[in-house]
Order: sequence, then C-alpha cells, then structure tokens
Amino acid sequence: MSEPNQTDQPRAGKPGKKELSMEQRMLLAFGLMGVVLLVSQFLLPKPPDPPVKKTGTAAVTQAKQAAPEQAPANLSEKLPSPRTASSQPASATQEETVEVVTDVYKVRFSNRGAVVHSWVLKKYQDSLGKPQELLNRRAIGKTGYPFATRLKNGESAQVLHQALHQMTVSPDKLRVEFVYGDAEWQARKIFQFKKDSYLTEVSSTLSQKGQPKQHLLSWRGGFGDETVIGAAASQHSVHFDLAETKLVVKDASAAKEGPIADRGNYSFAGIEDSYFAAVALPETTEGFEVHTLSDSIPSLDGKDELNAGIAVGGRDDNKFSLFVGPKDTDLLRSVSPRLEQLVDWGWLALLAKPLFLVLNWLHDNYIPNYGWSIVLLTIAINFLLLPLKITSLKSMKNMQVLQPQIAEINAKYKGLSMRDPKKANQNQEVMDLYKKHGVNPMGGCIPMVLQIPFFIAFYKVLSVAIEIRGADWLWVSDLSRPETLAIRVLPIAMIASQFIMQKMTPTAGGDPSQQKIMMLMPLFLGFMFYGVSSGLVLYWLTGNVVGIGQQWFFNRTFHASPAIKEPVKRKPK
Repeated sequence: MSEPNQTDQPRAGKPGKKELSMEQRMLLAFGLMGVVLLVSQFLLPKPPDPPVKKTGTAAVTQAKQAAPEQAPANLSEKLPSPRTASSQPASATQEETVEVVTDVYKVRFSNRGAVVHSWVLKKYQDSLGKPQELLNRRAIGKTGYPFATRLKNGESAQVLHQALHQMTVSPDKLRVEFVYGDAEWQARKIFQFKKDSYLTEVSSTLSQKGQPKQHLLSWRGGFGDETVIGAAASQHSVHFDLAETKLVVKDASAAKEGPIADRGNYSFAGIEDSYFAAVALPETTEGFEVHTLSDSIPSLDGKDELNAGIAVGGRDDNKFSLFVGPKDTDLLRSVSPRLEQLVDWGWLALLAKPLFLVLNWLHDNYIPNYGWSIVLLTIAINFLLLPLKITSLKSMKNMQVLQPQIAEINAKYKGLSMRDPKKANQNQEVMDLYKKHGVNPMGGCIPMVLQIPFFIAFYKVLSVAIEIRGADWLWVSDLSRPETLAIRVLPIAMIASQFIMQKMTPTAGGDPSQQKIMMLMPLFLGFMFYGVSSGLVLYWLTGNVVGIGQQWFFNRTFHASPAIKEPVKRKPK
C-alpha cells in the first residue's frame, strides 16, 4: 500500500468557485416556468424574449470578538498527559489490530502508524443497506488511514506511518494507547471511548530528538456515506471561528491546488457530509489548527472525484474531544450548542427548520411514519394557503370571461410590431380593462409562487435531516432518496395529477398555442422530479391531490363577477 503524501505544504488559499446548489437550480427552474407562463398569457402569438438579468449576491460578515470557549462540561474525565512517553526505544515486533465495540461504534485500530482501519456506526446503514462505514475504502491506498500523523511545513511523517507502535488496551476495551520510540522519534496516541456515547477523548504527543514537535491528526480521502449519488460533493471541512462567530465551510475544490491551513480561536473543527460529522472540540480553543485537504479518488462508478479531507491539532500535545456520529440536532445540541450549526438548513432556514420541527412533532406524537406525516403537513399547508389561492382562482376565472373583450383589443392593433409606439396603447387598454373589473393579471402565477418556498424548504429538510434518512413509506424504502423501483410510481402519479389539475383550472385564454405550452408543464415538472427524493415528490403529489379537490369545489361554487358579462354563445346554424 502506498503511503500518503506528506510533502504538500499548507497554503492560505481562496475557496474554489461553487456550482449552483440544488435549491438554486430548483428556483431557476421555477423561475423559467414562471417566465413561460407570463409570456404565454400576454405576449402570444409572437412574444419577445424576456430580458435576463444577471444578479449576484455577496455576503458581508462583520467580525465580533468572543471570549475563548471551553470544551463542553459533559465530556469524559481528563486523560493523563501523553507527554510522559518514554524516550527509550519502544516498538512492536508485528502488526496487530484491535476492535473497540460500544453501543454506537465498532472501531478497528492498527498499531502500524497507530491509525483507524474502520469506523462503523452501528445504528445506521448506508444506501446499500450495510452498516454505515465512515471511511472511504477506495481511498486508503492513496491517502492512508484516518488519524495518521501529519507534520507541518511539508515535512514527511513516513517513519511514523510505518512504525509498529506498542499497543495497550484497557480491560474494558474502551481505552487504546499507542507508544513508539526510537533514536529520533517519541510518539504517543490515546483513544478513550464511552460505552454509550458518540464522544471520544483523543490525545497525542510527539517529539523529535527530545524536542516537542507540532503535528496534526488527519482524515483524508472522503468521509460519510460513500454509496449515495454525488457523495463527494456533500463533503466539507468545517470549523467554527469564535472571533468571527461563524461556521466556515470549505469543499474539496478549495484545496485542489494544495492544502489550506487555518489557525485561530476555533470551538470545533472537522469533516462532514450531509448526514454525518467527525469534529474535534479542543481542550484549548485558542491557536487550534485545521488543514483542508483534497484527494482525487475513484467513485463507485469509476469516475475520479475530489474528496475532502482534514487534519486537526497543530500542537506538540494535542488534546480534544472527538464527536463522530449523526448530525441529529438534539444530539449535537447536547454535546455543544454551536455544533447544531452543522445541520445546514440553507438560505430558507426560517421556513425549513420550522417545517422539520413540525414534521418531527407529528411523527413523535401522532403518526409514527414520516411519509404520512409529510402527507398530513402538506394538507395543512394547502388549507392555510387556501384564502390566497381562492383570490388567485377568482382572478383567473374573471380573466377567462374577459377574453372576448381582450381579443377585440388585440384585433384592433393587429399587425403591429412590438417596437411600434401604438403597441403601448394596446397594452394600456388591456390593463385598463383589468383595472376596471378588479382583475390581477398575475393572479394565475400566485399558486405556483406560493409553492416555491415550501418546495425548496422541504427539499432542504429531506437533504439534511438524519431522522428522515432511511424512513420508509408504503413501497418507498427511503424517503430521502429516489424510488428504487424500475419505474418510479410517485413521479408518474405526480405528472397525471398535474394534468388533471391543469385541465380543471380556468385558463386566461383559449389560444391553441398557449394551451400547447401549458400542457408541456406537467412533463417538464415530471422530468425535474424524476430524480429527486421520494419525500419531495410525495409532498408535491399530495399538494396536487388537495388542489384538485379545492379546484372541484371552486368550479362548482364560484361564478364570475356580475359586472363582467359572460360571452354570448351563438348556436351553430
């Protein structure tokens, strides 16, 4: 097995350019749909292309000074200082492994390099239904194993990687100690586990020729569930900067030109994917160091992808509490309030987090199934938005009745080019007609606009909530992922319901070209939804079913305003 390269020197670099997030892609898709709806209503038969404005966002964060934060009070007892390692030669004669088994972990250590060969979460499974292994097995030959020693300033730690440490295991097999010494190096690492906790106490000390040696402990080549689609894209290095009072997140592309070193007053630092995290909470936060690393590793389909890695420490005697486990909000909060920020609710956090809390409350108190909880919450949302939807439907109904008068205005200005000054008079007459009868020309877009924030918020909940990961519903095995059936039932049902609802909804006009464009919308939505999580499709499908019922009731009970004359239907001769 080739050893990891330790000659790459850390640098202070700028993060790489980020691709559009899924939420941004969804919002862009809905925005394009809105443009198509608007164009089809007002500018057919030959509407001009609407101008596209390029916008950008910039986040400005003001630095705030904060007092150093100490490690959480509920950590395990202090470990003895590893600085007492003997300067006498100490090594083993052969490679040995030991497995530590707790209520939540199954961790296998090797004395060659004093590293971790496997870290399994017993209560979680990967996307293939196997116990959740947090190491990327495909990366080992290139990057080495987690908790390998990493030296600063590009120095090689090859000797320590190959060294056979003396390994001592406590009688309860919850404490593993490694000691190594030769004519030049003296090293010690200690791992202290708890029987029922996701927290582990870690300490390491290193000296070279009797002089303390600053170093870090690394985890390279990826982290988390490597069996999901796009696993590498969800991996980041993270650290919470107390001076700036913010969480700093960097993906693998930020370090593609070389490692990035950050040093400061950090309350925690580590690595994460969408659902799991491994972060160190240092005993002394000031001067803590974290390196963001990047390695190109083949994915399950054989394609090379950049995988994130980290190294933490920076002292000659590193001591920290290590959290390795699920990004469960209650669990994270119990360890340290700041750790809860590892759950990224996105830019619609004010909506996404309450949705999750309500969904979780329904599941815990009334419906012990997240699929049915999504159905019930979706029904509640649709009825809360019903007054606004009714206003929109009334506007659309009145616009439908006004179409003969609008057609007369269009015929009056027939043949004019879009640049003709008289075109403004045409538009003004149409708007005056709408104003006279209290019709909002944008009313038909309101239902779609109302759904967009909830759609994005639900997508984020299903992307980061560990509680929903692996939750089943009827034939769906995991609501956080697409259906595993050869033909996915939920997206097809959603397309059918979209067609039905569209047929029942009043249209602003009877132009055949407009009708053809509108009939493409369900197909467009179906294409967009076919590869997203089943829970998200279930949300939209439920909304469609509720919408069909509401539309049926509206069509039977509502009539256009008396001030708007119904078009006269002439009998055929």
